[in-house]
Amino acid sequence: MGKIGIYGSSFDPITNVHLWTASTVAHRCRLDKIIFLPCSNKRKDKVMKTSDLHRWNMLELALQGNDKFLADDYEIKQEAWNVYTYYTLEHFKKKYPNDEIYFIMGADLLVDIADGKWKYDQELISSNKFIVMAREGIDMLRTISRSPILRNHDDGSTFHLIDKGLAMEISSTYIRDEFSKGGEPRYLLPDACYDYIKKHSLYQ
Repeated sequence: MGKIGIYGSSFDPITNVHLWTASTVAHRCRLDKIIFLPCSNKRKDKVMKTSDLHRWNMLELALQGNDKFLADDYEIKQEAWNVYTYYTLEHFKKKYPNDEIYFIMGADLLVDIADGKWKYDQELISSNKFIVMAREGIDMLRTISRSPILRNHDDGSTFHLIDKGLAMEISSTYIRDEFSKGGEPRYLLPDACYDYIKKHSLYQ
């Protein structure tokens, strides 16, 4: 039985911090694999700057050479009405029935769940395990204790909180801004992705 982390993001573009974060989480939580799950550009709460194809190509380039890292296009292929984390995790639990599945997320998403912003939140929290990464200014334990849904489903293994040394913020937004304004974000993302962005004139 293995342990798999599902790491969802827009990856627009994927950055070295995404990769470093995934590697650190895999090491600290003893995960055998991390699945990078780019979200669909059909989602109403996301505005992508780049086509699914470009984001997917960059993701594949970034993950080359690391056999712990896999890319999965499950959410990209879904219709918007069907893209909910609860459904996504049900899909991966069926796909990997002999493994333990963890959803990797930032503490900001924990706050969103506590504030009632997620669909199927009750089902999601009661039937899954989460690895939660610290975010600046968010008290993760307090977030869990103030939310009936979170605290009533926390049996000690539901939330694995990582609060040391993972709050590095180099965002995809910053990289896009640098490209668009003629800046030089070269060493913030993998060389292959940097070259791809230049070749296809993305984020101009």
